[in-house]
Amino acid sequence: MSSLTYRVCVVCMGNICRSPMAEVVLRKVLADHGLGDRVIVESAGTGGWHAGGPMDERAMRALATSGYDGSGHVARQFTADWFDRYDLVLAMDRDNRAFLSRMAPSGVEVRLFRSFDPQAPAGAEVPDPYYGGEEGFTEVLALVEAASQGIAKHIADEIG
Repeated sequence: MSSLTYRVCVVCMGNICRSPMAEVVLRKVLADHGLGDRVIVESAGTGGWHAGGPMDERAMRALATSGYDGSGHVARQFTADWFDRYDLVLAMDRDNRAFLSRMAPSGVEVRLFRSFDPQAPAGAEVPDPYYGGEEGFTEVLALVEAASQGIAKHIADEIG
């Protein structure tokens, strides 16, 4: 990792709903905070079922309705050797955090995405909207936007 670039990976299960939405939103929030040229944001899934595919259409619609563009997303699977690439790995829920923590090198902490939202209760997750309707994607977007502000502040503090 370059000391000039801070790298973040947001991880959910399949990398087609929550984590790519968070990637798009967090990238915009960081740019709004003047950190866009110093932080790389990527996303991945713990499973490889959707690798190579696009973002879920409902996720793209939720993003587009709020002015975000998720059209360039290609799903990927997180593997253990990726921990060396990132300064911060964020899981969308406790199950994915536990999975990532089991494969993480000693001393590497995987944080929950919503742990950066001061309004969220301890252990709060971003729920998986995949098996529900459009409203679940709208809820995920709101949760991601709220936590992204705290993540941006955390990264600003980390990199000065």
